[in-house]
Amino acid sequence: MRTFKITSPDVRLRPEIQTKIDNLNKPKGSLGRLEELAMQVCLIQQTLSPSLSHPCHLLLGGDHGIEREGVSVSPREVTWQQMINFTHGGGGVNMFCRQHGFKLRIVDVGVDYDLSHIEGIIERKIARGTKNFLYEPAMTEEEFDKAIEVGAALVDDCIAEGCKVLSIGEMGIGNTSPSSIWMHLFGNIPLNDCIGAGSGLNSPGIRHKCEVLAKAVKNLRDRSLPLILRYYGGFEMIAAIGAMLRAAECHLIVLVDGFIMTACALAAILLYPASQDYMIFTHCGDESGHRMMLDIVDAKPLLNLGLRLGEGTGALCAFPIVDSAVRMVNEMNNFDNAKITKYF
Repeated sequence: MRTFKITSPDVRLRPEIQTKIDNLNKPKGSLGRLEELAMQVCLIQQTLSPSLSHPCHLLLGGDHGIEREGVSVSPREVTWQQMINFTHGGGGVNMFCRQHGFKLRIVDVGVDYDLSHIEGIIERKIARGTKNFLYEPAMTEEEFDKAIEVGAALVDDCIAEGCKVLSIGEMGIGNTSPSSIWMHLFGNIPLNDCIGAGSGLNSPGIRHKCEVLAKAVKNLRDRSLPLILRYYGGFEMIAAIGAMLRAAECHLIVLVDGFIMTACALAAILLYPASQDYMIFTHCGDESGHRMMLDIVDAKPLLNLGLRLGEGTGALCAFPIVDSAVRMVNEMNNFDNAKITKYF
């Protein structure tokens, strides 16, 4: 696996940032989480005047062999159908990207369909879906390494355009299954507590999903981190990890979406703990277990709207809050300039 050089932001600037925030014309601490976000963004960018220029959103698509076991109410063809729909601007992710000024990159990392002729889709296909991890590893070591590289290279493309804030979403029927297993193994949480309805399973469907995933977990005896990732992960998920790590290496702000992307963020943090310093966990979704997974990394999500669409839509919805934090530190007047007596 590629090696990343990820270090925590230099904290020597913290007192100066705090002084600027405290001297804005407001009671000290009165803007709560916005002040915390402003501090995080300023430290990431090592400046008192941060910027969210050229925001980019990566929408990564991939299919999963485990879908063949009936663990999802949606069939796998929905993956490629939605990928094409995204190119027409008709998805939730399209709407929110337009609303908040994000450049959307739709990327085929491992969809089980030929999308090479579809304009608007970036072709980075590693294979037509992963293998069925109930019987064998989802991907080879070579495929795993390639997926990491794909994610990292996509971030380089964004940086070349001046991107300073990155959000990542996914499209892949069946991807709550590997996410649930990662949560179980990384968080030492009972598997049943990690499994939810996904795209809409009923109670018998959830029981079946639990049985299938429990069997798959028993198959893997070597519990080393890289092997867990490639044994169960999807190509879009491993590419997301590569993107998160490269973004942290380059000091970008990373907006972490829902259940799937939080599982990827958890994996990235286990690989490189300092990568968490660059992550903003944007929301707590409606998928069972998401709150517990956020608790593993002591994350405080910005929103709780009952979302479980995926695609990175929760991260995009939360972006205006981050924008408000940056505007606060850049645009609010201070007590001296406003000629107001400090009242804290």
